[in-house]
Amino acid sequence: MARLYIKEYSRALAGKRVCVACRQGILWDHFDSIVADLKFLCRQKIETSLYHNIPIRFANQKTVAKLVGRLPDTRIVRVPADTDFYSFVLDHEAHVHKLIFIERKYLVDTRGERINALTTNDTRKTLTAYGNLIANTNFRGILERICRKIEEGNYERVHILPAGKHTIRNELFSIEGTGTLIANNFTESFTRVASSAEIDIIDGILKLYRNEGFLKPRTKAYLQARHENFYVTLIDGIVVGCVEKKEIDPETVEIGALAISTRFRNQRIGLFTLSSFMAEMARNGYRRFISLTNNPRLRDLYLRFGFEEERTGLFAERRSQSPGVALYLKTL
Repeated sequence: MARLYIKEYSRALAGKRVCVACRQGILWDHFDSIVADLKFLCRQKIETSLYHNIPIRFANQKTVAKLVGRLPDTRIVRVPADTDFYSFVLDHEAHVHKLIFIERKYLVDTRGERINALTTNDTRKTLTAYGNLIANTNFRGILERICRKIEEGNYERVHILPAGKHTIRNELFSIEGTGTLIANNFTESFTRVASSAEIDIIDGILKLYRNEGFLKPRTKAYLQARHENFYVTLIDGIVVGCVEKKEIDPETVEIGALAISTRFRNQRIGLFTLSSFMAEMARNGYRRFISLTNNPRLRDLYLRFGFEEERTGLFAERRSQSPGVALYLKTL
């Protein structure tokens, strides 16, 4: 189960509305899970709305009454049966922070992997490249309208999530997320670690990388003792990436523990984190940057950023601590 950072993410959602849109078949199949997640949001003092299209029939009255009874703090809106569900939801709000569509499956790429975060331009490219992989053809047709609504300012964030237990809370309160996020107005910042809460999130991000086998373990105690050497990238005030400063000599610094939340991989956050770190270190007088890694993602990032694999044997002492690991070097 994903680790939740409730206090940190609740602050970012304070005073904002989260709308959840769920068609009748999915709502019936996952009724208790969806209700439980909405109640969870309400307990965090987050304003919520639920859109559904359960028909007005005698057989459904008990279900609708149960929905209202269990969600007294949620604004419940029924989409008329003769109206397109997605169009109604998209046109119903003037300005909302988050709109969440609960679907049968999440969006996937050509390799069958979940698509994490996209801008509207990237969404259009994705739709052109492999939109046929979207199982719900009606939803595939509405993605262009979602992009326009975001660009017009009606919605800041639109999420597409697979139905399931805890899918909403894991999307909004974990560093991994559970579905696809579409947005344009990410606010990025880069700074030195400032709190124990940020250390907690760094610890979670680094554990994900350690589990992939590309990063040496760093304990919570290690992070706390060396917090002055850690820098973080934040989006909307939430930590999504980190990097560690490891001085080799007065002119050389090693880039350690460079890691980005899986939610924001392939979204230029790695480039932003690396360039911000190097600019900060250059202001402090460093002119050489090294990094030891066998992570193919980081290798591609370094090569893209002008690093070269060092094969002459420089920094032998440092190499001896990580035998068999490639060393990348860039000199300003």
